[in-house]
Amino acid sequence: MDRTTHAVQQQIAAMGAQVFEVGLFKPSAADEGRAVMIPRTWDSVTLIRSIPWLRMQNADGRNIYVRPKGEHDLSLVDDLTADVVRRMKMTGFTPAAVIETSPGNFQAWLKHPRQLPRELSTMAARKLAEEFGGDRGAADWRHFGRLAGFTNRKPKYLSETGLFPFVRLIDAPGVAYPEGERFAAAISAQRDTDMGNQARRCPTLTTTTRKTSKNIDDFRSDPRYGGDATREDLAFAIYTLAHGTSDDQVAAVLRSRDLTHKGDEKRQHQYVDRTIQKAFRMLESRCLR
Repeated sequence: MDRTTHAVQQQIAAMGAQVFEVGLFKPSAADEGRAVMIPRTWDSVTLIRSIPWLRMQNADGRNIYVRPKGEHDLSLVDDLTADVVRRMKMTGFTPAAVIETSPGNFQAWLKHPRQLPRELSTMAARKLAEEFGGDRGAADWRHFGRLAGFTNRKPKYLSETGLFPFVRLIDAPGVAYPEGERFAAAISAQRDTDMGNQARRCPTLTTTTRKTSKNIDDFRSDPRYGGDATREDLAFAIYTLAHGTSDDQVAAVLRSRDLTHKGDEKRQHQYVDRTIQKAFRMLESRCLR
């Protein structure tokens, strides 16, 4: 068995999902008239069978990413050092899988004691990123992580010899972290507190979903915004959040348009996160008037 196949098998086994979403990302593909992201949805067997094709796409410059499909029991913590990974293990947050994405830089998948709903999953990812100094822009319920066994094709990692570093699987016990029950309970309690405070502060921002009469297309076709997609996104976020739509649902809609002009996937997520947070601030300021 070759090293790539072995690494992929170990990583997806440790993650433990039934179905995976695989993303093949190449920003420069737009200049070539090709898709920047090639998405695939596979079970583990199909994913393994597809390794030769993934290897070919990787050689053509595409970075290979993976995440569980649908709601799941994992959180990704990105942009970690080896010392931080060691601290995670010492404090009861042993990752189910640790991947070295570039020399000295790591991603950790933590397995919760149970599947988390989307909003709670995002809260968990953000809290873990805050606790361990990870990338908050990569902290949400469905962020892609690197798939081990392939090369990291970011130009800044190209060596003088013309080679890119391999994404390496460092550890893959595939087990839930010891602090899982306590952490999940704390996150759930925090969510309940936040919801109560939000409802008291501004009755229009309750979690009770009220039927909305507008969708994103209504805002994108509204002449008041002059075709400015950023203004359209913000107006949509304000409207739907005020009607009780979750921030995860709003984020998914905002990502439905092509955001590659914002930069790589990390910058795209940061843009969506900033838009939603600004919408919340504007809504709350109305309540305080």
